[in-house]
Amino acid sequence: MMIKYAVVGAGWISQQAFLPGVGQSTNSKVTAIVTGDPDKAVRLADFYGIGQIVGYDGYDALLRGSDVDAVYIALPNHLHADFAVRAARAGKHVLVEKPLATSEQDALAMIAAAREAGVFLMTAYRLHNEPGTVAVLEQIRNNAIGRPLFFQSVFSFQAPPGNHRLKAASWGGPLQDVGVYCVNAARHVFAEEPIEAMAMVHRPNGDPRFCEVEASVAAMLRFPSGGLAQFVASFGAAAVDNYRVVGTAGDLELDPGFRFETATKLRLRRDGEVRETQFPQIDHFGAQVEYFSDCIKAGTPPEADGEEGLADLRALVAIETAALTGQPQTIASPPRDRHPTPDMVRVTPVTDRRLVF
Repeated sequence: MMIKYAVVGAGWISQQAFLPGVGQSTNSKVTAIVTGDPDKAVRLADFYGIGQIVGYDGYDALLRGSDVDAVYIALPNHLHADFAVRAARAGKHVLVEKPLATSEQDALAMIAAAREAGVFLMTAYRLHNEPGTVAVLEQIRNNAIGRPLFFQSVFSFQAPPGNHRLKAASWGGPLQDVGVYCVNAARHVFAEEPIEAMAMVHRPNGDPRFCEVEASVAAMLRFPSGGLAQFVASFGAAAVDNYRVVGTAGDLELDPGFRFETATKLRLRRDGEVRETQFPQIDHFGAQVEYFSDCIKAGTPPEADGEEGLADLRALVAIETAALTGQPQTIASPPRDRHPTPDMVRVTPVTDRRLVF
């Protein structure tokens, strides 16, 4: 059985990542595109063999039909909650890009709508299905570096002008867009929820990209066991994506660590020895959708559920407030006992078949 998806939002991530990825899965297909740009949608539908094109005003009618089992929401951040809640109430499963929402209230409404309707809400943490990411966590669980103490990360690139991620109204900015990867990685490295956040930001003069959002955010999170996580997220620096975990007996580094265009590589140092593992390049989005469709077919809730997205959202809001006030902020999230595991990895092949606008 193929799980049928509607792609909601036809921007870059849908064009260049999700739509090609679905084609690499074995259990999923896209049956509809929901967008306000019909010309773009026609080209995408023709290229990928998608049967329906729907405007945003036709979204609810589409949800009432049987041509869609689940939706993938790739809209600006402030629209996630509305479209997710409407899909859940219509009995459709929901896969929504991160950050899950722009407020805790909206995230809780999304979670409640899915629970009441008996459908699954999954936050799109594609790295939870990627072999290198899961291998890091397995090494830590197996005491390869002793007890983890410090997490350090940089995720940066030069954001193009005019992108919606540079708009304050969409809750854009480097923290929300790429900092969320660092927060999520740190939470699973320590297998705990952070309890305190501190942060600083930088917005350069004379760069029109950063009239509404910061160029860079530097943050620190404190965890109950004493673990410290530091990271920098930036839209105004060279392309870097990696993280390092230092433990009581060794350290490990994943570099590259976050982007979907490159294969991850793990370097483990302990007792004067260095061991490197190169992981295969997979289609992250194909792996993610295949995992979610497996969950739907089996009736098994996904690990990266709405509460997973909410946990990161609470940390993001605390970091943002710490940067604005200059004061440390307390984070109150209940412990989570679910983390990415090897059975969640899906090794889907990559493809060069993409429609480039």
